[in-house]
Amino acid sequence: MTAFRRTLTTPSDLADAGLVADARAGEIAAVGARYAIAITPAMAELIDASDPADPIARQFVPDVRELARHPAEDPDPIGDNLKSPVPGIVHRYPDRVLLKLASVCPVYCRFCFRREMVGPGKSAALSEAELAAALDYVRARPAIWEVILTGGDPLILSPRRIAEVTAALGDIAHVKILRWHSRVPSVAPERITTQLVEALSSASKTVYVALHANHPRELTDAARDACKRLIDGGIAMVSQSVLLKGINDDADTLEALMRRFVEMRVKPYYLHHGDLAPGTAHLRTTIAEGQALMQALRARLSGLALPTYVLDIPGAHGKVPIGPDYLHKVDGGAYAIEDRAARMHAYEDVCAAPAVLAP
Repeated sequence: MTAFRRTLTTPSDLADAGLVADARAGEIAAVGARYAIAITPAMAELIDASDPADPIARQFVPDVRELARHPAEDPDPIGDNLKSPVPGIVHRYPDRVLLKLASVCPVYCRFCFRREMVGPGKSAALSEAELAAALDYVRARPAIWEVILTGGDPLILSPRRIAEVTAALGDIAHVKILRWHSRVPSVAPERITTQLVEALSSASKTVYVALHANHPRELTDAARDACKRLIDGGIAMVSQSVLLKGINDDADTLEALMRRFVEMRVKPYYLHHGDLAPGTAHLRTTIAEGQALMQALRARLSGLALPTYVLDIPGAHGKVPIGPDYLHKVDGGAYAIEDRAARMHAYEDVCAAPAVLAP
């Protein structure tokens, strides 16, 4: 295994590292001119350059197909901008908001739904004035119960900056939950230091970190140890993954991923259907394929290890579960219920005692 000492951020970096062939240099440069590139040492070391279908490379190494845009794809596929009343805030649901602290990431995913909004050339983080206005927005709305800190990747910020945000939100009485969405524990586990864990911790709020990982190989021993530092420091963890063609669109890979999360004390939370981000069609599955995979997982895994399969409806209409339906209405109060082996069973709603009691 090659030891990498720094993040790879240019086409020449990828070529020098042996991750792309010289013959691809032109097309990689064309993609890199449009979309950001970054592969941390932790992820670069996992890539098998001899495997053209390597699932780690497929997530992070540019592909010329990213330059082909389907008419249905959109630079803002889930409508963040439509629900952004002030810079940094996305208010799509009544009881929670996104607070987008940063516009940079330690790695850039080739399927990112915010790929037009993040990376070099974008504002790295909210300015002091923008952050103050975003916090004022939260303070002024008592219905906001949860703040989801995202970006970019907010855990790329310094512990000092993270501590300042934690303290500011800690002073807002009606906010009860802070949820940080990040890839850092797996792609840059060395950043999860004692100082960062302390910066995330709050005496007055419940704090979660939602770890984004898509393949079990990403959950290395170093990632496990980073998660252990967070959890032992009082931070609860959940997972989110994206269903991706050629990366995790088979039951064996998803099963291994979800089991590994649970073994690391990370509760599987969401399996996202791929968003309609520009240049990502080659990485999306069909919804029917996703439903079949969820049905296979239910036959293999306990409920503790099952994520919810969701779709973010384009146009800022929010997430909805799109998993398979096991309940089939027949007539009246009767149903046919499908078990994990796809066998059907009759069931009838009984909600009141019979008019005449049995002797």
